[in-house]
Amino acid sequence: MRRAELWEPISENRVHCRLCRQYCVIPDGETGLCGVRENRGGVLHSLVYGKVAALNLDPVEKKPLYHFLPGSQTFSFGTAGCNFSCAFCQNETLSQTPRNGGGVPGRSASPEELVTAALRNQARSISYTYSEPTVFFEFMRDTAAEAQKAGLKNILVSNGFQSPACLEQLGPLIQAANIDLKAFTDKFYKELCGARLAPVLENLKTMRGMGWWLEITTLVIPGWNDSPEELGRIADFIGQELGRDTPWHVSRFHPQFRMATTPPTPVATLETALQAGKDAGLRFVYIGNVPGHDADNTYCRDCGARLLERVGFGVARNDVQDGKCGRCGVAVPGVWK
Repeated sequence: MRRAELWEPISENRVHCRLCRQYCVIPDGETGLCGVRENRGGVLHSLVYGKVAALNLDPVEKKPLYHFLPGSQTFSFGTAGCNFSCAFCQNETLSQTPRNGGGVPGRSASPEELVTAALRNQARSISYTYSEPTVFFEFMRDTAAEAQKAGLKNILVSNGFQSPACLEQLGPLIQAANIDLKAFTDKFYKELCGARLAPVLENLKTMRGMGWWLEITTLVIPGWNDSPEELGRIADFIGQELGRDTPWHVSRFHPQFRMATTPPTPVATLETALQAGKDAGLRFVYIGNVPGHDADNTYCRDCGARLLERVGFGVARNDVQDGKCGRCGVAVPGVWK
């Protein structure tokens, strides 16, 4: 446990957490919605600083990041807790356990130990992922600073619900992010996630302005965010506000958590999203969770050559040379070294 940051005291020993856009007001002895920031006697504490609940060496493509050091390994970790309550969560035993009274699992590790382990495993980056990294902000920030000193890149995999103060501190430390743009309606965010859409859109624009390499993921859920109109609106936002070279990953839903009776996404629906992206002028749209689909590969935006061929989370062929197409020489947006 460690004293938290980005909060302020208010009356009757309550505190106002200003870490994310939930802006929880937390009475003495209770936690915020994330379940891992607790008010003890009028002082907010992080229950997850230095408490790693998930740790793996992953292909960077698993984040997913397709235009950031492809084929490299990223040292990935997360703690328990989340500021969302998504009905379709794929990591609910990690993200929802603290708020459901299941305690705060994890093993002790310092930022320095994690960076040392990343270097020992020949990772080129550290990813803050699995649950929601915002809720372990202090731990992430300190690890990212150590990683940067050691020459490692830092990757954020997030729901994009940070406060402006949080993003301001993370700005100089993060080099790449994959952010969920889960839908384009407040109804979806409120009813399925316990959140709101507008702050996510605002934060995406802020992240782009900070110079992070940014990729977007939308999990397409039948009956909720799969209409051609909504998919088109997401694609239009990405193209107009984040740039046409921003990769968009449209991912197949599988029954999960409180949505176990919802059917998997038809591949045809994902192909409708792919077309919506093309219609909006997006140059890199990928279909995820459909092994072997051609839209998992990267093609040159100019000559159409296949530049990166992927098999699962691996890169079978990479014809990007010094950031350029190996056939025609046009620049390929991304971070390649």
